Amino acid sequence: MASIKDVAAEAGVSVATVSRVLNDHPSVSAEARARVLAAVATLGYRPNAVARSLRTDQTHTLGLVISDVMNPYFTELARSVEEEARALGYSVIIGNADERPELQDHHVRNLLDRRIDGLLVSPTDGGSPLMLDAARAGTPMVFVDRWIPGVDVPVVRSDGRTAVRDLVAHLHRLGHRRLAIIAGPAATTTGRERVEAFQEALGAYGLELPDAYIGQGDFQAESGRRVTEGFLDLPEPPGVVFAADNLMALGALDAVRARGLRVPDDLALAAFDDIRWFVHTDPPITAIAQPTGELGRAAVRALVDRVEGRPGESVTLPARLVVRRSCGEQPASLEPSPVTNRSQS
Repeated sequence: MASIKDVAAEAGVSVATVSRVLNDHPSVSAEARARVLAAVATLGYRPNAVARSLRTDQTHTLGLVISDVMNPYFTELARSVEEEARALGYSVIIGNADERPELQDHHVRNLLDRRIDGLLVSPTDGGSPLMLDAARAGTPMVFVDRWIPGVDVPVVRSDGRTAVRDLVAHLHRLGHRRLAIIAGPAATTTGRERVEAFQEALGAYGLELPDAYIGQGDFQAESGRRVTEGFLDLPEPPGVVFAADNLMALGALDAVRARGLRVPDDLALAAFDDIRWFVHTDPPITAIAQPTGELGRAAVRALVDRVEGRPGESVTLPARLVVRRSCGEQPASLEPSPVTNRSQS
C-alpha cells in the first residue's frame, strides 16, 4: 500500500506539500496540486483515517449504545441510525448494553476512548455518572427512546402517553374493566412513563389499577411469562394484560398457552412496541407502534447538528395504536392489519 512518502516522491514534491494538498490548503500552486493528485491516482493512495483524525480532531464516527440488541425494536432503531449516519458521511460503532447499567457504561467509556465525534444512547437506567460527566464535558450527545432526567442533551422519543390513552379507550369500548400491566424497569424513563400513563388513562374511566395488577418486568420475555403466571394465579385474574414492551408480551403469550388457555378468550393481551411477528401470532396482537425508523434518523440528525456546531433539538414523534384481534376485537370491525414496515417496530 502506497504511503504519503511514495506520493511525494512520485509527484516530485515534499511530504508537507502532499499533506497540504490532501487537506485542501490554499497555499499550494495549481501545478503542484495537479502533480500530487495525479500521483495519488496513479499509486491508489488512501489517506490514513486515524492519522487524519489526530490532525483534525474528528473521526466521522458516531457511537450508539442500545439497551438490548435482541429486542426487535432496538435492532430496527440501530439499522435506521446506521443508514442515516452513512448518508451524512459518518460511520457508527454499536455497543449492546443488554439492559445492564455496568455494561452500558463499559461501552460508553470505550467509545469515548476511541475518539468518536458524538454519542447516541438509549439509557438502561437514570443513574450513570459517566454520561453526566461526558455531557458536562461537552461531548456531543443525544438520548434516543429513553433519557436521563437532569442531563441537558436533546432527547428523541415518541409520545407514549397519548398512545396508551388510545389503547385504554379502545379496551374500555370493548367492555374490559379489569386491566393489568407488565411494567418495565422503574429505573428507566419508559418503564415509569408507561405505568403512569396507563394508571392515568384508567382513572379517566373511573377504573383503578390495584397493586396486584402491576407486575414488575425487565423488558425481557421471561419476566413477561413470570408476571403473567402470577396474574393467572390471582383469585380474580385480570381480563387484559398490557405488556410494556414486545418481548414481555411474547412471554405473556407463552404463559397463557402453557396453561392451555387462549388469547383473547381467557385473557386479552396488548403490547407496547409493535413488531413484525405480531401479525403472525394467533391471534394477531393489538399493539402500540412507535415510528422507529423516523426516531433513529431524527436522532442522528440531531447528533450531527451538535457535532458540527449547530444546536441539536429534541424531537417527539407520535406513536399509534394498531388494532388487531388479541383483545376480543371483532374481525368485521377491523381495518386490515398492516405488516409493520421499516419505520415501525
